[in-house]
Formats: sequence, structure tokens, C-alpha cells
Amino acid sequence: MKKNIFLLSNLLLVSLLLSCNNKKLTEVVDVPLPTVQEKLAMGLPEDVKANEGSFQLEKLPYSYDALAPNISAATLEMHYSKHYLTYTNNLNRALAGTPLENLTIEEVLAKLDLNDASIRNNAGGYYNHTLYWQCMAPKAGGQPKDVLADAITKKFGTFEDFTSLFKNESVKLFGSGWVWLVVDRAGELQITSTQNQDNPLMVNAVIQGKPILALDIWEHAYYLDYQYKRKNYVDAFFNVINWNKVSENYDAAVKK
Repeated sequence: MKKNIFLLSNLLLVSLLLSCNNKKLTEVVDVPLPTVQEKLAMGLPEDVKANEGSFQLEKLPYSYDALAPNISAATLEMHYSKHYLTYTNNLNRALAGTPLENLTIEEVLAKLDLNDASIRNNAGGYYNHTLYWQCMAPKAGGQPKDVLADAITKKFGTFEDFTSLFKNESVKLFGSGWVWLVVDRAGELQITSTQNQDNPLMVNAVIQGKPILALDIWEHAYYLDYQYKRKNYVDAFFNVINWNKVSENYDAAVKK
């Protein structure tokens, strides 16, 4: 009888250990793709419309689930249809009736009064996110080619060196902000960062220039997927960088 009780106790202990191990395994998993019902609930990017005003939403060039598992559909939907939409609507309200109302977003950023927090934050939020969407694509990542690849090698040594520097800038940035690859006023590539919704087109930027690659470091860009593990998000971003678009941005920047 005692032997049976001993065996039963061991079996229960093994079962408990296996259960704990399985629980641990399920605590770190890829974000699942949304179900059909969830997709219907979140709608489509093209359904999201800004209020009337000088600026409208940049059309998202892929579906909400197209960047998963690197960026989940839930994160992208919230980011695009809530945060980006809010910046756009707030910008239009802030610009209404001002001399900046009919300018391009680049002109607004160059001429705005930095003390006007409403225009500064929302103009930055609009421009920064618009570029961010364009810098990503499904089945992307890898490395740049041709002219941009040569420019990165010339400036940073190797693509791996560039990647390390960009990721380090992203991880060390305190608080909320953005990390950029820009073409500075001398036509040189530079890695830089800005706080909050500022960007390198503003007069207060430490390194001024034309942004060609943007990475959002605000928590709403990654917290649902990676919680506090910003480094994991930065690594994942490199899996979806649209280097073809970044190359187009570079070509346009150096020709100006």
C-alpha cells in the first residue's frame, strides 16, 4: 500500500512539473494571426478616414496582418486607426485659419513655432508616422542594394556596422521618440534620434536633414507585442524594412 502511495505521489509530481513546463512554454509565443471574426471587427485600413482638413491619412500599403508576426495586426490597427488618425485630425484643427494651413507638411515642419506645442506635436506625429508606414512592407527586410548599399558601406563600413549602430541608437533612446536614417545637409548619411514627435526637418534638430528611414520608439508601437523588450521590437523591425522604398527616398534626397 505504501509503495502504491509513493508511486502515485511521484506520478502527480511529474504531472505537475510537466504542467508547469508547458505553462512556461506558452508564456512566450509568437502573436497569433487574427481570426476572420477579429479581422471583421477591426475593419480595413481604407475604412479609416480623417476629418476634413489640409491633411489626410497616408493609405496603408498593406493589410493590418501583413507584417505579422513581427508586428501584429492588433498593434498595427491600433497604431494606424487610433494614434495616426488622432495626430492627423488634431493637426488639421491646429492649422485651421493659420498661415501654415495650405503648406506642405515639410514646409509646416520647417516654419512652425516650436513653442506652439499643438502644431509641433501633431505635425511631427503626422509626418513621422506617414514615413514609418512607407518604410515597412511584407516579405521585406534583408539588405539595401545598389546606390544606397554603396552609400551605407561608404559611411558606416559595412551593412552590419550600420545595423549595429542603428539598433544601439534605438535601444538607448530614453523615453519616447524616433530613430532616423537621414541625408544631412552635406548629402551624408547620418543616424540620429529625436524625442517625442520631433524630427530632423525641424529647426531644433541636432542633425538636420531629410529622413529616409524612420523607426517609432513610442511604446504604443510595440508594447502589445513585446511589452518592455524594446530590443526585440527593433530586431523585428529589420525583418520588415522596405529597402526599395528607403532607396527611393535616398535617391530623391540626394538629388535635391
